[in-house]
Amino acid sequence: MTETIVGIDLGTTNSEIAIVQNGKVTVIENAGRKIVPSFVGIADNNEILVGETAKNQYILYPERTIKSIKRLMGEETKVEMAGQAYTPQEVSAIILKHLKGIAETYLNQPVKKAVITVPAYFSDSQRQATREAGEIAGLEVVRMINEPTAAALSYEAAQKAHKRILVYDLGGGTFDVSVVSIEDDVVEVVASHGNNKLGGDDFDQKIIDFIVKHIKDKTGLDIQESRKAMARINRAAEAAKRALSDQPFVMIEEEYLEEHEGAPIHLSLELSRTDYEEMIANYIDETLEAVHIALNGANLTASDIDEILLVGGSTRTPIVSQRLTEEFRLEPHIEVDPDLCVASGAAIQAAMIAGDDISASAVLVDITPYTYGTSALGELNGEIYPYKYVPIIHKNSALPLSKSEVFFTMRDNQEAVEVKIFQGEDDDALNNIQIGEFTVEGLSQVPEGNPIIISLALDLNGILHVSAKEKNTGLEKSIVIDNAISRFEGEKMEAAKKRINQIFGEQTTEGIIIDQQTDDNHIIVQARALVEKAERMLEEASPEDREDMVNMIESINDAIAKPAIADLKEPMDQLSDILFYLES
Repeated sequence: MTETIVGIDLGTTNSEIAIVQNGKVTVIENAGRKIVPSFVGIADNNEILVGETAKNQYILYPERTIKSIKRLMGEETKVEMAGQAYTPQEVSAIILKHLKGIAETYLNQPVKKAVITVPAYFSDSQRQATREAGEIAGLEVVRMINEPTAAALSYEAAQKAHKRILVYDLGGGTFDVSVVSIEDDVVEVVASHGNNKLGGDDFDQKIIDFIVKHIKDKTGLDIQESRKAMARINRAAEAAKRALSDQPFVMIEEEYLEEHEGAPIHLSLELSRTDYEEMIANYIDETLEAVHIALNGANLTASDIDEILLVGGSTRTPIVSQRLTEEFRLEPHIEVDPDLCVASGAAIQAAMIAGDDISASAVLVDITPYTYGTSALGELNGEIYPYKYVPIIHKNSALPLSKSEVFFTMRDNQEAVEVKIFQGEDDDALNNIQIGEFTVEGLSQVPEGNPIIISLALDLNGILHVSAKEKNTGLEKSIVIDNAISRFEGEKMEAAKKRINQIFGEQTTEGIIIDQQTDDNHIIVQARALVEKAERMLEEASPEDREDMVNMIESINDAIAKPAIADLKEPMDQLSDILFYLES
């Protein structure tokens, strides 16, 4: 029996975990849901909340909850949750460990290895951070593949054909577009482009800004000063965005958002799909510009594309399909679930690595979305310039690959060379992004012109390895580029593992094993906390509200006693709404 390797889509807004069983992909459900919201929270009793329960808590206690952490991956920063500071890697590790636990419960066996997807346009530091998050969660990340590539692999499993596909991937926080060739069981990514800071969260923000301005114009109150009100507005904006995918108009209504000069602030505002689409028009234009950059990178035109595959929940916004149809004169495919196809593709890749017999046995050829190189003395704009960019690995090159270039010392008896590595396309290295540097010392005492070979290697995970070697002696120094961020190594990694492990409440001598609690347990804990809070506030309620609260408390207690998790959602939502009003 081969060891099970899971496939994980670690998304900005939602995450999923999938496996291949008996040759077919299964996206694993938890509490009846295949999608786990990428929210992490800490409850009043210090229990960790992940997924739907954390998302629900965000409305009540935004200061105890974190969302959209993927946007901060690769940055040297920390976020605060319940008074404690966490790195993006640690927060992502909590989500990954939760997903790991879901799979372990489903399989009834430990899960130790995973394929994790990342946006095609993720930089080296963002990929490193994702790998570190997996390791903190107790997972060996055997492979990272680009999200559009995973989606294409999932699509190929059902469609055997010779086709050129445009994969348009618009998620909650990132956008990627890839041109993919499928031929004779080979899935080859030809070109990619994208933006790591563009997604559905930005669409939500446009609606949020619209609501905030409306309240300010109507009441003079800057509602942004209230975190709880903003959390509710955030939720209302997301709900409005979703509704406008199917309806031409939506009413955005929230009662008792805040109190201003002794009067309650209520929100009642209509938003049309036309106005919403005008709000996000520039974002859609930006994605289409990226589409054409990818096409140019593949030396193709719109007429060369056979099919368009939509990936990511934000592609449900109707204007996306409309604009793509106008550009390509093709209707995008809708038979592949945009929320689940990335996780499915990751599971297929995982099964291929594990050596399982699967119906989809395609050879996967991925690419690098960036150009990498170094700087040297050269000519720029007709003048000698010390930071002339010298590309070594070019954008859209197939992975894995290794490239080398020779450079020469400039002075007699030069004892050291400084190697700077850049990511970008500009001829001036200083206009690109410097992602690492190191010095090779102790060079031979020889005249100028001593050859130094710089080698860059990108592995299948898109992580960059750099070495510089003195050709005549073999003296060498090498690094793995980490964008100069503080990486989790040695004691730091162990400390992060221990911290996350303690959050989940279980340790063993065999390493980190996730607590086997499921979302059911979390929902019950959250329900009890809500009941306790409601009972404390009964005296503050009006007779009518008090009667409703008592009825909902009884319904919640009855559902907990059975237990009947499905019966909890409605009374919990209704009770939460009343508590909002009482606290306003």
